[in-house]
Amino acid sequence: MGENSSVTATPPPPPGKSSAEEDALLKQFFAEVSEVERDNEVNRILSCFKLNPFEYLNMSFDSSIDDVKKQYRKLSLLVHPDKCKHPQAKEAFGALAKAQQLLLDPQERDYILNQVNAAKEELRSKWKKQLKKDTAGKLKSLVTAGKYDQEHEQSQEFQQQLKLKVREILTEQEWRRRKMAMRISEEEGRLKKDEEETKEMWKRKREHEEQWEGTREKRVSSWRDFMKGGKKVKKGEIRPPKLKTEDPNKSYVQRPVKRG
Repeated sequence: MGENSSVTATPPPPPGKSSAEEDALLKQFFAEVSEVERDNEVNRILSCFKLNPFEYLNMSFDSSIDDVKKQYRKLSLLVHPDKCKHPQAKEAFGALAKAQQLLLDPQERDYILNQVNAAKEELRSKWKKQLKKDTAGKLKSLVTAGKYDQEHEQSQEFQQQLKLKVREILTEQEWRRRKMAMRISEEEGRLKKDEEETKEMWKRKREHEEQWEGTREKRVSSWRDFMKGGKKVKKGEIRPPKLKTEDPNKSYVQRPVKRG
């Protein structure tokens, strides 16, 4: 991180410098910055890997909170839409603000640094395997008591490998997060659909019960009429004959009439 920057870093102010003196140094720095340099910085920001806020601020992974604040202030003034004529200056300015927000959030910062540590461990493991094959390098690492390994990790080659490995790990984690979010969304959709179907079922059942209860008086009245007058004969239905009262000991039954 921090290499190939389009902006020349300003030397840190001597210890004990006041805020006013630091502001004066910043003003002097921006007075010397050309429009081309501002445009180059906007282009650099917009080309950064979106999941790594350290890249947006052009900082190393071991940068402190104070370093983050100072670097954000410097770069945000450099690409501020009021001072930079680049058509995407506003977008670059917003990306810097988001990057600083992520790095000042303890949880987000810890998450990113955990991925950085995982990337370092993977690269260190690869480096140790290479040393086993390289006898001279292995002896040098043992003799210097680890100083050779430290120099390797501070090299530009290792830092570039680390940057790419962090990108790889962050991409994998983001893909897993999105897949999990998609599964959760699908499950929530299924549960919502089941809930709606259950509500609709109970609604239909309640409406049926209300309709049944609403016809209760009519049904009771029909039953009372039936008990009083007997079952009414439907049109076209043959009614059984009544018993003749002349002879109580005999029954007269109507014979079926053959037709055709």
